[in-house]
Amino acid sequence: QVQLVESGGGLVQPGGSLRLSCAASISIGSIYTMGWYRQAPGKQRELVATITSGGSTNYADSVKGRFTISRDNAKNTVYLQMNILKPEDTAVYYCNAVNIWRVSYWGQGAQVTVSS
Repeated sequence: QVQLVESGGGLVQPGGSLRLSCAASISIGSIYTMGWYRQAPGKQRELVATITSGGSTNYADSVKGRFTISRDNAKNTVYLQMNILKPEDTAVYYCNAVNIWRVSYWGQGAQVTVSS
């Protein structure tokens, strides 16, 4: 069983920045694709960004150029740097890990609120 713990959420003004972190309880090394998803009130959960074990990244169109996903395998941690935040980025952000056997794990979520 993999445990994922998110941190770094909070309240920020439009145009501001936040960095989310997701610490995994096991080595994410070479077998896990890591990702961030978000769910706003009344909406379905949606992909924000993913990063493979090899470092290839994928972003939702709505966050391209503003968000950056990265991973530190030595620390078993994945990050989401969020810049130029907009009110529509307000959501609960979830960390996800998928292994090579397609088993998926989720964190408990971190609230991000963008408001003046």
